[in-house]
Amino acid sequence: MFTLKELAALVHGTVLGDGDVVISGVSDIRKAKPGTLTFLDGKKYMEYSKSTKASAILTDEKDALNDIDGILVDDVRVSMAKTLEQFKPDVKPKPGKASSAIIDSNAQLGENVSIGPFAVIENDVIIGDNTSIGSHSVIGKGAIIGSNVDIHSGVKVYNNCKIGNQITVFSGTVIGADGFGFVPQNDTHIKIPQIGRVIIEDNVEIGANCTIDRGTMGDTVIGEGSKFDDQVHIAHNVQVGKGCLFAGQTAIGGSTIIGDYCMFGGKSTATDHVVIGPRSMIAAVSAVMKSVPGGEIYSGRPARKLRDQQKKDAVLTQISGLKKRLRKLEENS
Repeated sequence: MFTLKELAALVHGTVLGDGDVVISGVSDIRKAKPGTLTFLDGKKYMEYSKSTKASAILTDEKDALNDIDGILVDDVRVSMAKTLEQFKPDVKPKPGKASSAIIDSNAQLGENVSIGPFAVIENDVIIGDNTSIGSHSVIGKGAIIGSNVDIHSGVKVYNNCKIGNQITVFSGTVIGADGFGFVPQNDTHIKIPQIGRVIIEDNVEIGANCTIDRGTMGDTVIGEGSKFDDQVHIAHNVQVGKGCLFAGQTAIGGSTIIGDYCMFGGKSTATDHVVIGPRSMIAAVSAVMKSVPGGEIYSGRPARKLRDQQKKDAVLTQISGLKKRLRKLEENS
């Protein structure tokens, strides 16, 4: 439990009302309960501030508080993240090795490592301090896992992959499977051996059921601080820069290079061997089919600068209107 003024100090906010109000949890503004702190970001949910049962509201809209105690901040979302961190349940497993886990005698485990039931740790694996490997996960031969890594249940890390520090990988994700490499010859498909690695730099989060393929000869690299939603696919030899965001079902083709701080909307794609410049924003369901310089919002299939796509859409709308008018003229003639 925290007082309102303690939470305000945490987020560098200003208390409006009684700072000694005790907050025992957090809740959604539409279903808030007494004793909790809720959040109001902008004017969109202003109507709920009049009926909420929360004991306090964290917001950037002073007028939303009415007679309710609250915290006034500059950035609701950042403040919400810091607040939720205080109420997050501690689910990290305790250090130790489950009796059903299979751990090769040549594996090197750091201090305070947790290995869950039926996990498999193969030959020459190195695992850093304070790392947990969930149940039924498999860490392949020669893989290196850093410190403070949380690998959830059912994750597969193939041989020789390298995972940095402060990383979370959710259930069902596969890191280091073969890339899709085949050469057609006489109606057969000759497999190209995939002998590279996957390298994941520090402070990356990977959602559930993602797939990150190993490089053919070089490495597939995921840059520091990048975050993946569920069901994202990264093909072989892709290079992802720092701080990139990938929404669900994004798919990136082989050998594509992605600059720092790019954002990909849900179901967006990039074909193979393109370069996506830094700070690109790829709209949902868009397809990058040629290299783009970055620093812009790109939309459509193929993706182009948003303003160009909007012009195209406007022209298509005009053409559609003209076709309707012509049909009416033909019908009346």
